[in-house]
Amino acid sequence: MIRVLVVDDEALVRGGFTHILNTAEDIEVVAAVPGGEAVRTVREANPDVVLLDIRMPDVDGLTVLAELRRMADPPVVAMLTTFDADEYVATALRSGAAGFLLKDTDPEQLPHLVRALAKGGTVLSSKVTRTVVDGYLDKDVREPAVHLADRLTGRERDVLVLMAEGLANTDIGERMHLSTGTVKGHVSAIFSKLRVSSRVQAALIAERAGLLASPRDQDAT
Repeated sequence: MIRVLVVDDEALVRGGFTHILNTAEDIEVVAAVPGGEAVRTVREANPDVVLLDIRMPDVDGLTVLAELRRMADPPVVAMLTTFDADEYVATALRSGAAGFLLKDTDPEQLPHLVRALAKGGTVLSSKVTRTVVDGYLDKDVREPAVHLADRLTGRERDVLVLMAEGLANTDIGERMHLSTGTVKGHVSAIFSKLRVSSRVQAALIAERAGLLASPRDQDAT
């Protein structure tokens, strides 16, 4: 069972996400609270995944994210936002968020995205603007994405695509008939060749290089 905490200042949003996610047999929303109660609730409820509003009147979502990331065993955190061009998105990703969801995410996709997060994947909206992408990527990896991707072997490119689709290492291994250790080796090589430090950065480069099949309103990457 995937334990989820929803943090949002609007009761309607909290109720909507709770209702949608609780319809999935393998997902349980253990609490839905405003921002001021987020850190305490994480300590008490021990969720696997936190869906955290990036803008709240009582406490800044980035402040909550920073506190959660300092925990000894922090949950996976994805930011919630209304705006695909939210200027805080790049900062959130750089601060350790596993991605972000638009609040108008297709209800049918939401459980799939939460599962991807729980398994170690990342979730990014395909509506991420060029401004957000460029702002997130460090200056030393702003080379043309195609040039960066050309550094990879064919096998590494295949692994990168599956990473960008939201698959964790174990799932990639099953899909490609490789051991988890071998997949970890490929991921390490991908990070080194692309000069990135996270799956999010690698996924953004894959998107910019045109390695992903087709854009969707919400993609588990």
